[in-house]
Amino acid sequence: MRELARKLGEHTNSVRRELTNLEDVGLLKSAGKDQKKYYQVNTEFVLFAELRALVFKAQVMTEHNLLRELGRMGRVQYAVLTGYFSNLPEAQTDLLIVGSVNRRKLRALMRKFQLHFDRELRYTVMSRKEFDYRNDLTDRFLYNILENPHLAVINKLKEKSKA
Repeated sequence: MRELARKLGEHTNSVRRELTNLEDVGLLKSAGKDQKKYYQVNTEFVLFAELRALVFKAQVMTEHNLLRELGRMGRVQYAVLTGYFSNLPEAQTDLLIVGSVNRRKLRALMRKFQLHFDRELRYTVMSRKEFDYRNDLTDRFLYNILENPHLAVINKLKEKSKA
């Protein structure tokens, strides 16, 4: 509860009241352990599927905004969403960018979007030359990105690359 209050910038009592309301309507279930109360989404809730779809659509819109902003950072030739975006928490990065970007602006952009995703977003930037070199060597880092589920959202690479 304190964590939610801190992240939302609300008073603990306000958060407690809303959690109780959500539990009363059936969206949340709670359980107590060690004098702490834990909440969980009730997947049997009558509107669960609709709410889940709505949250998913909001995340897609946020991702779309991230990509639009990313395109303005410089000359991005290739951008891949992986890790968090493709449900691979063990991945070493969430976003691979190939090209020339303003790194200061990119850091600021990633900080901004981390608030929306409520987690640190890991990103990797490579020049086209480095990408081609590592791709030709079958570099393990790059191989893991390209051989696991990912989404190429910008692809201006020529056919030469394995990507």
